[in-house]
Amino acid sequence: MILGGGVGTRLYPLTKLRAKPAVPLGAKYRLIDIPISNCINSDLQRIYVLTQFNSASLNRHISRTYTALGAGFSQGFVEVLAAQQTPESPNWFEGTADAVRKYLRLFAEWDVDQYLILSGDHLYRMNYAEFIQRHRDTKADITLSVVPVDGSRASEFGLMKIAKDGRVLSFSEKPTGDALKAMAVDTAVLGLSPEEAKLSPYIASMGIYVFDKQVMLNLVNDAPNRTDFGKEIIPAAAKDHNVQAYLFKDYWEDIG
Repeated sequence: MILGGGVGTRLYPLTKLRAKPAVPLGAKYRLIDIPISNCINSDLQRIYVLTQFNSASLNRHISRTYTALGAGFSQGFVEVLAAQQTPESPNWFEGTADAVRKYLRLFAEWDVDQYLILSGDHLYRMNYAEFIQRHRDTKADITLSVVPVDGSRASEFGLMKIAKDGRVLSFSEKPTGDALKAMAVDTAVLGLSPEEAKLSPYIASMGIYVFDKQVMLNLVNDAPNRTDFGKEIIPAAAKDHNVQAYLFKDYWEDIG
């Protein structure tokens, strides 16, 4: 599931007429091509893109670019799921978790073990198969991909403290001031050298997650008032679920 993001005010005027994932990048490509390409190259070919703002350009790009994915006998597809009003839910998407909640019936139809939740406005190359394998090896309920960051950028991200085995002990979404200082850790636990750990004393969530299927269904259904994964669902889940951190060691940037 690739989350298309909100209005995209920080990318205005690029988002005046299009959703964030539809913003052009490198001539003929769009931001959405990055996570989709990562999925296809990780042999993940059942892909939903959830969006709600200015989605016409995004729909057009996906329909023209990925039609061959489901050709022949393949079950592969890239499908846009736009926000919609229904008798059960008259409101638009109110956050990342709420967007997934509104389409749970559709997702639950697939006989799968895990859900991979991605962002549509990040620039990086990642083999999600390794990410998912780490999730399975640690018997995690939820796994977050993380990167070490320095103090100048730390308040832009969800930050966490982890145990030596990678388990997330606490989570704070975009803290500032004293709350930010309290989230500083020895990032050598991630395998960084002492010099690297000193330069980057915070562990930041990339905003991409692997959930065990039933765990996600329970967390999203049992707390309908929690609308966002990073701010509400995951911090609450860290108390009584096995939430693991997976270190991503390559280039990554949040374009949005």
